[in-house]
Amino acid sequence: MIERQVIVAREPFLSWARRFRARQALGNSLWFVPLLGGLLGVALALIDAWRDPGVPPEWRYSADTASGVLTAIVGAMVGLFGFVVTIGVLVVQMATGTLSPRFMRLWYRDRLQKVVLGCFVGTVAFAFSLLRRIRDDSVPSLGVNVAGLMFGVCLLLLLLYLNRFNHNLRPVGIGALVARRGLREVKVLAGSRLSFERTAANPVAGRSPSLLICTRQGGAVQAINARRLMAEAVRTDCVLVVNSSIGDFVRPGAPVVSVYSTGRTPEAGAIAGSIAFGYERSIEEDPAFAMRIMVDIAIRALSPAVNDPTTAVQLINYIEVLLCGLVPYLDSAGRIVLRNEHGAVRVVLPARTFEDYLRLAVTEIRQYGGGSVQVCRRLTAMLSSLHAVVAPECRPAVEAELAALGRTIAAHFPDADARVFVERGDRQGIGGPGVTSGASGGT
Repeated sequence: MIERQVIVAREPFLSWARRFRARQALGNSLWFVPLLGGLLGVALALIDAWRDPGVPPEWRYSADTASGVLTAIVGAMVGLFGFVVTIGVLVVQMATGTLSPRFMRLWYRDRLQKVVLGCFVGTVAFAFSLLRRIRDDSVPSLGVNVAGLMFGVCLLLLLLYLNRFNHNLRPVGIGALVARRGLREVKVLAGSRLSFERTAANPVAGRSPSLLICTRQGGAVQAINARRLMAEAVRTDCVLVVNSSIGDFVRPGAPVVSVYSTGRTPEAGAIAGSIAFGYERSIEEDPAFAMRIMVDIAIRALSPAVNDPTTAVQLINYIEVLLCGLVPYLDSAGRIVLRNEHGAVRVVLPARTFEDYLRLAVTEIRQYGGGSVQVCRRLTAMLSSLHAVVAPECRPAVEAELAALGRTIAAHFPDADARVFVERGDRQGIGGPGVTSGASGGT
């Protein structure tokens, strides 16, 4: 009998997990791109001072005029920067009050917002650097013209930013954005060159682990580097079983990897450095988090304080988009197995099944929207559509959700005539041609 050991592993300083968190921090930051913009603005001003080719007479400025233009640009840009920051504060209030606080991770990563802030800071730095060089006998006319051009570009970017703010921050716009991000992560994971197989059976059933590797810091599992785990398992001729799925919250000191080995002991630090933890979930490598955001927005719309089932129906539209995008890559198997070139099991990872995603998508919306005619009819249409496209082994999960929806409808609509209307599927909620039915348990 192999004696079990427990190791609380510390991540190496330059581990993959630390680099992953560093990339996450830079992606979520609102200061990094503006800092680069400021440095670029100063660098352009130095280049202009070092090599000024001159401009035609009609583009030249006197010292007083150049000073006034640059001063006006600096003042205007500082004011516009404050305006953009104010919009950011409004977004935070809107997200936490009417949308979902989880959406803020995507908002922080908005590229246009970062470009706008970077361009604003760069223009201020460039104009201020030129302002310091103005003399009665030396006026950087080319730089003043470039500063005016940069100011115009900043105004154009501000208009684009306001357009996105006004159109894309509606719940339906956020649903479309989140669904696209979720589908992108699905395709990235499916396109990984690491070959694997899905299985419902436990490859190490009946065996006891020789080593448990525990996490020191804990947190939400944001990503797992299966390739590095595979390399370590092959190197030491062992089987590594990851106990937590991406998105799980793991307390400090909890075992995250079980090692099944009769030979060499794997390096605990290398294994710990292959699993990235954070304060909260990230949408990278986690399409379920995209589903979580859309469901959160939908059930907020169904709260008695808001009572907006139409918004919930719009979110269900994009939940269906993400579910249908997941269908080709999911089945009822709850484990991913990686094997070496000889077919031996080396890494076992937990995996979400189609039923897991379906329950996440439907359960809470059915619970909070069971009394809404729109929501029930739209859910019926979505489930009936899924029943026709999923693999035969996944259809019982869809049928179970249809049956649960039928029981919910029966509890909220005791009148038989009303129940017949509510059970009819409608892709618009109410008002569309209700051509599907199935809330009673079939299609």
